Amino acid sequence: MNYNIYQEMKHKFFTIPVSLFFAFFLFLTAQAQDAPPEWSVCGACHTIGKGRLVGPDLKGVNERHNETWLISFIRASQKMVKAGDKEAVKIFDEFKIPMPDNNLTDEQIKGILTYIKNYKEPVPKPEETKPAATGGETGGTTKTVVSSQQETYGPGNTKTTFYIFLVLLFISLIDLGLTKIIKAKFIHYIIILTALFVIGEIVYVEAAQLGRQQGYSPDQPVWFSHKVHAGQNQIDCLYCHNTAMDSKNAGIPGTDVCMNCHTVVKKGTQTGETEIGKVLASWKDKKPIEWIKVHNLPDHVFFSHAQHVNAGKRQCEECHGKVEEMDKVIQVNDLSMGWCIDCHRRTNVQFKDNDYYESFNKYHQEIKDGKRTGVTVEDIGGTDCSACHY
Repeated sequence: MNYNIYQEMKHKFFTIPVSLFFAFFLFLTAQAQDAPPEWSVCGACHTIGKGRLVGPDLKGVNERHNETWLISFIRASQKMVKAGDKEAVKIFDEFKIPMPDNNLTDEQIKGILTYIKNYKEPVPKPEETKPAATGGETGGTTKTVVSSQQETYGPGNTKTTFYIFLVLLFISLIDLGLTKIIKAKFIHYIIILTALFVIGEIVYVEAAQLGRQQGYSPDQPVWFSHKVHAGQNQIDCLYCHNTAMDSKNAGIPGTDVCMNCHTVVKKGTQTGETEIGKVLASWKDKKPIEWIKVHNLPDHVFFSHAQHVNAGKRQCEECHGKVEEMDKVIQVNDLSMGWCIDCHRRTNVQFKDNDYYESFNKYHQEIKDGKRTGVTVEDIGGTDCSACHY
């Protein structure tokens, strides 16, 4: 084959698609939340408030370092590492991957820092209320919906990042073995190793998130506001979820509980007669309302509300957040094993004047002798595997 024809084919079938690919990538990353174009470089390896990706989470970075230091580090981090800057060395030692140098101006970097400082997670768009369910007699029922409705927040578009590095890996391998446009092989090795690391990290993080649904907030068959009931009207959680003190489950109130008020209150300040009408229809037809469960745990996990609310004296908001401020309940915490274990390790149980812990004579004596100030859940077996996975 003529060499010139070969070079032209390489240009058409390799160089041009690669250029278009990167142009499309920059276009996508620049769209979110009016981010400055320069954020496209940062967003591939960093998130704001969603945890570490390739590099550290940038939330609060403006408070952790002064602006002058940040400008120097963002522009040439390895120069600062080689110069022995303590903070730069500390970051490099933790993440191991050098941040590439760039020629961004001071104003461009300040724009990135301002974007990070002012960034707010996007609020999910309100969805239409589902059609009325013919609901409830004296017993309520629940329906569990899988977490396909869960929203993913934050600027770090994980799926896009994954595909970006997958394509980079593919292109680098092709050029290394076949097209050989880039002569310096070490560039390919850096791209390949970085891509493998990023892809591996994303696969690990996403696999760890399977079955978790932080941020889950399904539509209910009846629009019900905890902000109105628990907040404005100050109805105690246990009035509706009355089995939380004595049972594994907190319980879903039957329509008879709703009717204690709604035999009189038949019109809401926000929804008029429409939503309360569904409750009245439920009572009349003697059919339970199919409430959708918000907080779900895997089948192999044992959890008891009685153990936490009654014996442990924990407050509802420690796990569920400030429900009294929510019109629509959302799962605030990820409810992962790590989250639970961390709570068990740092949380002191109400050990004194609690009959449940009366038999722990050793700990009671140590408290009397001043040898310990409290007893954590971990001290009484709260991190044993069999406690939750019997």
